[in-house]
Amino acid sequence: MDGQFLIVFSVALAAALASPLGGVIAIFVRPSSLFLSIAVGLAGGVLLGTFAFEMLPKALKLSGLAVGVAGFAVGFALVYGLDLYVNRGAVAGSRAEQRQRVERFHKRHRPLGSEVTVLAGATSVEELIEGITIGVGAAIDPTVALIVGLAIFIDNISEALSIGELAREESGKDYRARTLKWTGLMGASLFGSAMAGWFLLRGLPEGVLGFLLAVGAGGMFYLTVTDLIPEAESHHYLQSAAIAVAIGFLVMLVLSELV
Repeated sequence: MDGQFLIVFSVALAAALASPLGGVIAIFVRPSSLFLSIAVGLAGGVLLGTFAFEMLPKALKLSGLAVGVAGFAVGFALVYGLDLYVNRGAVAGSRAEQRQRVERFHKRHRPLGSEVTVLAGATSVEELIEGITIGVGAAIDPTVALIVGLAIFIDNISEALSIGELAREESGKDYRARTLKWTGLMGASLFGSAMAGWFLLRGLPEGVLGFLLAVGAGGMFYLTVTDLIPEAESHHYLQSAAIAVAIGFLVMLVLSELV
């Protein structure tokens, strides 16, 4: 038990510290667009591989197909609902036919904060799901916690770089304090929820643990396909984002087979 706790504590702490670390990097070294496309694309590929090769197979093994699918749907719906909530129920892509209508709506009903606030606040809530996933994963198998923690570590650095860049554009000289505030909150959310997941949920039946792991996979899937991959593609050069996604995906495939 002590060995398992040491694993989940170390993994959660490393993943949590990745957010402020990425914030510090964004403050002192302004990343180029090419670097952002590679970093964010790599994070997207790593997350895709993590829930495809590690989280979902473990969840289905523990809870069965129906419960695993339900858990994934619940996780997806939770993060999707959060996205709609912070955007007042209206979101549209830059080339969507409904874009102008959504922009007019947001002029009357502004999203809950600036772009940085919306992104960082939503990410902090998503960190709660990811932290619980680490805690639950450690209760199922320490290997799951290690692989999920590695994926979240890479993801948190890339998200912090993006938040730092947005804060720089919005806040001018105050961007340092805003970057550190939000990335620190993201790290604290993840670490606290990982500890809660370990202490409060590890005694649950295997079927419930599998369901919770599938919930985490659904939430991380939504984050990947709506935030990370589009963000990486928006900065890509010579398909740098696609190459980085593929590398991250293959790395997690190899790790899941070797560990």
